[in-house]
Amino acid sequence: MSSIFTKIINGEIPSYKIAEDENFIAILDVNPNATGHTLCIPKQEINKIFDMDEALYLGLMNFSRKVAKALEKTVECKRIGVAVVGLEVPHVHVHLIPLHDMDDMRFQRKVSLTKEEFEALTKAIQSNL
Repeated sequence: MSSIFTKIINGEIPSYKIAEDENFIAILDVNPNATGHTLCIPKQEINKIFDMDEALYLGLMNFSRKVAKALEKTVECKRIGVAVVGLEVPHVHVHLIPLHDMDDMRFQRKVSLTKEEFEALTKAIQSNL
């Protein structure tokens, strides 16, 4: 059965797409810890990050860095935090989270954005890629 991320990649579920290339996609998290919380996901459905072959792993990190740099230019924050947890969705994904304090990384405090705010944020980040 396809993961929710595979369904997003295949266009079966809508998303706020930041960036995409032949191997990866970056989308805004719809249940964000902080404004701009972004997920970088390989298009190949792999459950665990260290099960990825080295080239794909390094490609994901390079792609995530590019997105993080654009995110940092777009969203006011002290830095961009990085997390790979993978317990909720069995498909590798890197969380890029604009940080103001450590609570932004704890996955306990969430922010709400309207559809219009998500769309405006998507365009703003894309403009900084």
